[in-house]
Amino acid sequence: MVNFQDTKTGTLLENFYPAGWDFDRIDKCIGAPETVLERQPGWNKEYTPVLCGDLAEFEVKMGHEIALKIRESSEKGLPLALILPAGPMGMYKWTAYFLNEWGVDCSQVTTFNMDEYADTEGNTIGGGDKASFEYAMTTHFFDHIKKPIPKNRRNFATKDSLPRYEEKINEIRRAGGSLILIYGIGRMCHIAFWEPTFAAEFKTEAEWMAVPFRLGAKLHPLTVEQNALTSFKSRTPLVPATANTLGPKLLFSADYAIGGCDGVLSRGMQWQGLSFWMTLRYGKTPWVPSTYTTTLPGKLFFVKELAGPLEPECN
Repeated sequence: MVNFQDTKTGTLLENFYPAGWDFDRIDKCIGAPETVLERQPGWNKEYTPVLCGDLAEFEVKMGHEIALKIRESSEKGLPLALILPAGPMGMYKWTAYFLNEWGVDCSQVTTFNMDEYADTEGNTIGGGDKASFEYAMTTHFFDHIKKPIPKNRRNFATKDSLPRYEEKINEIRRAGGSLILIYGIGRMCHIAFWEPTFAAEFKTEAEWMAVPFRLGAKLHPLTVEQNALTSFKSRTPLVPATANTLGPKLLFSADYAIGGCDGVLSRGMQWQGLSFWMTLRYGKTPWVPSTYTTTLPGKLFFVKELAGPLEPECN
């Protein structure tokens, strides 16, 4: 057989992927589409993948789930901390729609954007820049809620703000509130911009898990290219190679998690099927950060096409 494993030696890809990735193990993660919902060892008993027939169904269902959790906290009169991604994005219009239809007051909600493009020192690109996640969240979500999340409760991953996330979240929890993680899964199986390559820096899983954030994190080349394709219309020169990001301590201490995989393109093309299957079946390891989401109670919404079959097809 001529495949990646048989041909990588001596090529530019030999040391390109994370050192801890076992490609034989990775390939064994891929199952038949009809087996994708089969429960796996290590999953939280309240973790559930939710199949969506297409992108439209995905956006409604994920948006509804987020809105439902906000409504529940509002009805109980309890504060709520939300860790938010700027990808996926399509569910936010539905979150706002349901909140508005139900007349939910979001004044008890505090949001924490999980990452932001930045330079090596952690200086971010600015909320008015169309490439910034602050701009995306404001224009796609916050501006559409009739009883909005107060501006002073919207936290973005800037050099000054990110180090204060942990104490703010702890304060919300001390007041009886909970922490909900909303997330997408990157091509490199990152959550936020916490890359798998960071695992090499830590001697133990406990040390890795103790990190709350990182300023100026170095992004893997495939992360840069993923964002070039999905957010920059393929224009790689515009994509920053570093970013500020939350770390495992806050990401994976959530009381509940709502994930979304919508990485389908068109004409049968997609970018997310492999990382989706790895998340479900590789097994918990810092080398594949997204595997930790399966240990949390919650739901992972995904578009049916990502289940495969992941087989060759020229486009």
